[in-house]
Amino acid sequence: MHFKTSADSHVNHRYSGILLHPTSFPSPYGIGDFGKGAYEFVDFLEAAGQHLWQILPLVPITSFGNSPYQGFSVFAGEPLLISPELLQEKRLLAREDLQDIPDFDPVKIDYDLVREYKYGLYKKAFAAFLHTADKNLLEEYESFCEANAFWLNDYCLFMAARDYHEGSAWTEWPDDLRNPTKESRALWSRKLEDSISYHRFLQYLFHMQWYALKQYANDKGIAIIGDIPIFVSPDSADVWANRELFQMTEEGTLSAVAGVPPDYFSSTGQLWGNPLYDWEVHKADGYQWWISRIRNQIDQVDYLRIDHFRGLEAYWSVPVGETTAINGTWVKGPGEDLFRAIQAELGEDLPIFAEDLGLITPEVEHLRDTFGFPGMRILQFAFEGGESTFLPHQLNTRNCICYTGTHDNNTSRGWYDQTSEYSRDKVRRYMNTDASSISWDFIRICLGTIARYAIFPLQDVLKLGSEARMNVPGQAHGNWAWRYQKGDLNSGMASGLRQMTELFGR
Repeated sequence: MHFKTSADSHVNHRYSGILLHPTSFPSPYGIGDFGKGAYEFVDFLEAAGQHLWQILPLVPITSFGNSPYQGFSVFAGEPLLISPELLQEKRLLAREDLQDIPDFDPVKIDYDLVREYKYGLYKKAFAAFLHTADKNLLEEYESFCEANAFWLNDYCLFMAARDYHEGSAWTEWPDDLRNPTKESRALWSRKLEDSISYHRFLQYLFHMQWYALKQYANDKGIAIIGDIPIFVSPDSADVWANRELFQMTEEGTLSAVAGVPPDYFSSTGQLWGNPLYDWEVHKADGYQWWISRIRNQIDQVDYLRIDHFRGLEAYWSVPVGETTAINGTWVKGPGEDLFRAIQAELGEDLPIFAEDLGLITPEVEHLRDTFGFPGMRILQFAFEGGESTFLPHQLNTRNCICYTGTHDNNTSRGWYDQTSEYSRDKVRRYMNTDASSISWDFIRICLGTIARYAIFPLQDVLKLGSEARMNVPGQAHGNWAWRYQKGDLNSGMASGLRQMTELFGR
């Protein structure tokens, strides 16, 4: 399912929903997953009259700050999201396997401790799977492996090789694996056969559980908005197996890296360090890698937000060796040519949202509007200066998404507490409020805009402050760890949100 965007015949339909990454769900296992807490959240969305659920990228994180925007593959899923309880239901784990659970912090993820615990469970589940007599399970597994072979084989060999080399980057592997021939690849595949099968199994579990959850949400009229980072991690299966697609040598040496110039979030810009695409190579084969990537993601979700959309019109290229992003230059990207190629294979009406924040030029706006991609409007930004185009009375199109804030922003309450008295005064007068429930004031204003889509982080629904912030851009550690607890969501909250949502015709 998806609610159409650019060619929407239901132009007067208005939708709203909540931004929440699955890692933030309650669960006894130290991190949110696709188990009971996920289904209870979907039930809350339904009770609250919401029809959108936005998530962050589901990729297997590299542990580089535990960011979901740095993954080992743009196609694979994060194994930590696999639910042990659902594995028990499939008889891949026994009841006693889930008896001795560490004393995890219920509101903050300790990724190292979670990895140690959950991967121990997955090893047990894999051992059970190797001896299962469940024919349906085996057939489903074989079907998954066959349908996803185009990325799965590279990814599983990459991860098995990483494990074999104790987590070292692929650029440090021996030459016959760093630059494998057909023969050496076959040799390593045989040598690492058991580990490769284990990683295939983890991906099967992830996809089996995710698609069941997605179906549950869709059946309740809830569409899922996914998210992809425009760039890939340098230490990823994508780069290792497709070096020719990037601005780099076969050894993995980069000539330039990705980032953004100084902006609202950082006075020195952001130096991401990701490899840049060799767009001429992509163009030569009709952008097949990108088409495969978008097709794969649109199968996993109903809408797809492209993070740093502006980088497809022009990207900030920073020379290798720079310590900040200040000394970069703008280089033209593929622009319309890329999306025409995607449309030719996936259809005219692409369910894509454009993250169009930061330094946006008329060329970026033209690219976005040519394809009818909704852009983003952030309410917090609206009150930080003069007559902002993000103010509700200045919105000039219905085809956009109004957010109270995003995963990169402070919570609305946290922002209000820390902003200037000028901004606080403007908010109080604009919203006609005493600010005693400021995050719900933000939600009410967001719902009341002309924007077709209104989205707010769960932290704002829960009226939480800065302690619940998901990410601080430019800060290397301490991000992506926030969780809410069982019992934080209740029927009164759902009823209040439903009434407010219905009041504004969403």
